[in-house]
Amino acid sequence: MVQSSASDVFLIQSVGILPAGAVAPNFTLHVTPDQTLALSDLLGHPVILAFYPADWSPVCGDQIALYNEILPEFRKFGAELLGVSVDGAWCHDAFAQNRHLHFPLLADFEPK
Repeated sequence: MVQSSASDVFLIQSVGILPAGAVAPNFTLHVTPDQTLALSDLLGHPVILAFYPADWSPVCGDQIALYNEILPEFRKFGAELLGVSVDGAWCHDAFAQNRHLHFPLLADFEPK
């Protein structure tokens, strides 16, 4: 579930889609069923948010696998990679294990 403040929601509604390189409003999403990650936890690091529709779809699976392969390039720049989709944390866990992913997948299970 997304946890954001009223000012974050207002920002998104008043600005619309944020351009590349813009500062994203803070949010908190589940990484596992009992662990969350807030964007503010990564303050001071470049963050790459990779939004994708679903874990097990062929195109998305290939896209996420490609990100996993080039992850060392992102890390050379101190960047953190986060995958975000509407799948639940349990689904993400199975998908990440199956694809041997080395970055967190965030569950935006109740998108707004």
